[in-house]
Amino acid sequence: MTVIGWIQIILFCAIVVALVKPLGWYMTRVFNGERTLLSPVLRPLERGIYWIGGVDERREQHWLTYTVAMLLFHVGGFALIYGLMRLQAVLPFNPAGQSAVAEDLSFNTAISFITNTNWQNYGGESTLSYLVQMLGLTHQNFLSAATGIALAMALIRGFTRSSMRTVGNFWVDVTRCTLYVLLPICIVYALFLVWQGMPQTLGAYVDATTLEGGKQSIALGPVASQVAIKMLGTNGGGFFNANAAHPFENPTALSNLVQMVSIFALGAAMTNVFGRMVGNERHGWAIFAVMGILFVAGVTVTYWAEANGTSALHALGLTGGNMEGKEVRFGIVASSLFAVITTAASCGAVNAMHDSFTALGGMIPLINMQLGEIIVGGVGAGLYGMLLFVVLPIFVAGLMVGRTPEYVGKKIEAREVKMAMLAILVLPLMYLGWTAVGVVYPTAVASMANAGPHGFSEVLYAFTSQTANNGSAFAGLTGNILFYNLAGACAMFVGRFFMIVPAMAIAGSLAEKKTHPPSAGTFPTTGGLFVGLVVGVILIIGGLTFFPALALGPIVEHLAMNANNLF
Repeated sequence: MTVIGWIQIILFCAIVVALVKPLGWYMTRVFNGERTLLSPVLRPLERGIYWIGGVDERREQHWLTYTVAMLLFHVGGFALIYGLMRLQAVLPFNPAGQSAVAEDLSFNTAISFITNTNWQNYGGESTLSYLVQMLGLTHQNFLSAATGIALAMALIRGFTRSSMRTVGNFWVDVTRCTLYVLLPICIVYALFLVWQGMPQTLGAYVDATTLEGGKQSIALGPVASQVAIKMLGTNGGGFFNANAAHPFENPTALSNLVQMVSIFALGAAMTNVFGRMVGNERHGWAIFAVMGILFVAGVTVTYWAEANGTSALHALGLTGGNMEGKEVRFGIVASSLFAVITTAASCGAVNAMHDSFTALGGMIPLINMQLGEIIVGGVGAGLYGMLLFVVLPIFVAGLMVGRTPEYVGKKIEAREVKMAMLAILVLPLMYLGWTAVGVVYPTAVASMANAGPHGFSEVLYAFTSQTANNGSAFAGLTGNILFYNLAGACAMFVGRFFMIVPAMAIAGSLAEKKTHPPSAGTFPTTGGLFVGLVVGVILIIGGLTFFPALALGPIVEHLAMNANNLF
C-alpha cells in the first residue's frame, strides 16, 4: 500500500462526491417534468414518442399497472435479443461471418441483458455480429438501465406522496430517463472514449502480420458506443471477451478513471434525488454515507490484501504484491479499486481477473454482491435495494422505543417489513441453492477448473454474480453448458424481478398512506445514529444469511495460502 495508491482512491471518491449534487439536481428536474437546458431540443421528440406509442403522459399508473407495464416491456426486450442471436447468420453487419448462437446460450444472454446483468458465457468478438452488439445488447443496455432508475423513482414517489394510489407512469419515466439522462451523457462519453483510442467503426476485422510472421485477426467494431452505456448504466457486458482489461475497451489510465467514475455517478446521484424529493437533502446524504462507509471498508481490505500478496507467492520470490491477472498499465491499486466499484455498483465490468485475486481480495466483491449490491448499486436498483434495507432498521428502532416506526413521515408497518424481507431473502435462496446443486451435479462439477475451496468459490461467485445482476465472473469455470445457461438464467430472472415486485408493492402501500409530521418521539434519520444503525443491520443480516456460506471458500483458501504464517 502506497501514498500514491491512496491518492488515487481519494481522488476517485472526491470526484464522485462532487458529482452527487449537480446530477441529483438535474435528474430531479427531469423526473418532475420541469424544464432543463435540453428541453428545447428534446421536448418535441419526447412528445412525438408519446404520440407514436399512444401514451398519455398526464395519466399515472397504480403500482400494479406500473409493474405489469415494466414486465411486458422486458418480454419484448427478451424476444428482440433472442431473435437477433438466433438469426444472426442471415442478418447484415456481420463482417466476421458469425453463425447463429445456440438456443440455450441465446436464452441465457437474452435474460442476462434484460435484467441488467450482462453475464456473458461467450466471447463477444468471436460470437456476435455488429448488429447484435448494437441493436440487441447496446440498445438493451439503455433500456434496462432506464428501467432501474424508473423503478427507483416510483419507490421515491411512494415515500413522498400522501393518500394517492399512483406512483407515476412507467412509459414516461423510461422515456425521460433515456432521452434526457442516458443518451446525452453517452454521446459525449463515447466521443471522449474515441479520443482516448477506442474503436468506433463498422469496418471489417483487420488482418495483421505478427513479429513471428504469423497472421492475426484484430477484432474491431462499434466499441465506444457500447462501452459508454455499459459503464454509465452499470451494465458491464464487454464488447470483447477481456472486457475492460482489453486495450480497445480501456485504452489509457484516464479512460480507466473516467469509467470508474461513470459506474458510480448516477447511482450515487440517486441518493440526492431521494433527498430532494422527500424535501430534505440530509436524508439523501445519510443514505450516501451508509454506502460510503461500506465502500471504503471494502476498498481498504481489497487493496491491503492485493498489495501484501500471500506467503505462498512470497515463497516463490514474488514480492511487492499480487500482480497475477492484472494489467501492468493499471497496477494493483487501480485493479483493486475497479473490482470493488464494479461489484458494489452492479456493473460487472472488469479490468483485472478476479479469479487471480488473493482469497480475501476476492471475498470483498463477493460480499458486495451478496448484500444485494446496495453500496451505490446499479442505477436505480442500488437505491431501491438500500431503501429496502432502511425499512428494517427503522422497524427495529421503532420496536426499541415502543413507537410505530416512521421514515420520512410514513409509518412502516407489517406489510412493508414483510415485503422488504421477501425481496432480501430471495437472493440467498437463489445463489446458495444453485451453488449447492452446482457442486454436486456431475456435469457442473466437470466444468470447474479448480478443486477445493477455490473451485467452490468459483461456483458460488458465478451464481452470486448472476443473482445480484452483476455479471462479473471469477473465471476458471466453463459456463457455456446447458446447466449453467439455464440455471444462471433462472438466478438472473429471480434476482431482478422477485426483488422488484415487492419493492413496487411497498411503493404502492406507502403512496396510499398519509404523511405524518415529525414529533418529539420521531427517530431522527439524518444523523450518525441512523447511519450506524443501518450499517449495523446490513452487516447483521449479512452475517446471518450470506456470510457463513460466503466465507467457507475464500477464508479456507486464505488460510491455506498463508499457512506458513499461522505457526
